[in-house]
Amino acid sequence: MTAEPLLYVSDHVAGSVVALTVPDGTEAMRLTGRHLSEHAGFLALPGGRVACVDDRRGELLVLDPAARALVEAAVPVAVPAEHLACDPSGRWVAVTTGLGRDDRPWSDVLTVADLATGEAVRVRTRAGEPGVTVLGGEALGQEAPEGADAAGEGPLVVLRHREPGALAVHRFADLLAAPPGCPHVTPHAHLPLPDDGHGDAQDPLTGRVFAATGEGVHRARRAGGTLVPEPAIPWGAPARGWYLRLDPRRRALWSTLRGGPPDPLRWPEWTNRAWRHDLDTGRTTLTDLGPGLVFRLAPAAHHTAFTRVHPDGDELLLLRDTGGTVRRVPLPAMDGAPRRGRTPWEGVQRRAVAASPGADWVAVTRGGHGEIHVVDAVTGCEAARLEPGTPLHHGGHVMLRTRADGAEGDPVGR
Repeated sequence: MTAEPLLYVSDHVAGSVVALTVPDGTEAMRLTGRHLSEHAGFLALPGGRVACVDDRRGELLVLDPAARALVEAAVPVAVPAEHLACDPSGRWVAVTTGLGRDDRPWSDVLTVADLATGEAVRVRTRAGEPGVTVLGGEALGQEAPEGADAAGEGPLVVLRHREPGALAVHRFADLLAAPPGCPHVTPHAHLPLPDDGHGDAQDPLTGRVFAATGEGVHRARRAGGTLVPEPAIPWGAPARGWYLRLDPRRRALWSTLRGGPPDPLRWPEWTNRAWRHDLDTGRTTLTDLGPGLVFRLAPAAHHTAFTRVHPDGDELLLLRDTGGTVRRVPLPAMDGAPRRGRTPWEGVQRRAVAASPGADWVAVTRGGHGEIHVVDAVTGCEAARLEPGTPLHHGGHVMLRTRADGAEGDPVGR
């Protein structure tokens, strides 16, 4: 990996993955014929490596630009990939499957893999689109998680189900030992959860998992081979978050609270607030971001970045660590952007945002135009406009990494 930050850019429609140095845009690697799962996203691994899922070939890819072979590993997995996560060591990986283009939740397949051996096993759990986290264990040579029993436990796979809502706990070793034929497996333990769960995170330092629901952020602490529920964290506003992310540098949970009319045709009227919960102090703060469509976010060294799409103009929003000040950077309009009176998701261009906890650069895509704006978060000025060579339909997907940025402290695909 180069000394400069690397921006991984996926055009899942065109079928390419390219890594560009930031801010100059020098091409460090390129893969063609690879259609990555935008929903499962990129997963940060130790050593600056990145994992992702090729939805067309049905492979989990581990990318390492520092290695002689750019694709360090390719492990067969079930697709379409819905969610992707690993344990804190980066060895044990789980991939859940979703709807794809089907109109009903037919898939109940879970894939688990050991990246050290290349072994992968598929099992059946529950139909739906489950979220997933993977808790580490003493089998990896780590210290016992908070609350672990004397006997110790290996890694655990925690699935977040909906309708009925639940956190289902599986021992990783049991899943790897499953016989061929994609057998049905029964959870080792489970906790009830509201039916509207959407958004998952875990804190590797304490062995806690988090799930976003309409009631708030539900949390549970690992105790040996099971989970112990803890009081939910309230949103603190008449809205909820649909996306949950751990910021390992600041030790905070982040989300965007979406309020306003529930009708998606009225999306320009949606309200948005940045929600931050400090894991060490328990303090929660809310910051207004403005109306429109705000969803995913990206932590940089001293800021947290959001994009806001609105018919009156799009913006990159940079929220400073100190004081909750928001810097607003206008973005050029997109042809095919969401319009008034239509939903903001179907048949439209979008934006993806990326940042690294070890750098002050923020990258934002301009869907359909094949452009990526690289902004200095300190000054709010655009430093470069990169062209990866594809249109970036639907906004593509991006991840920014430096080799020692600690992004692997969030072991859930983004």
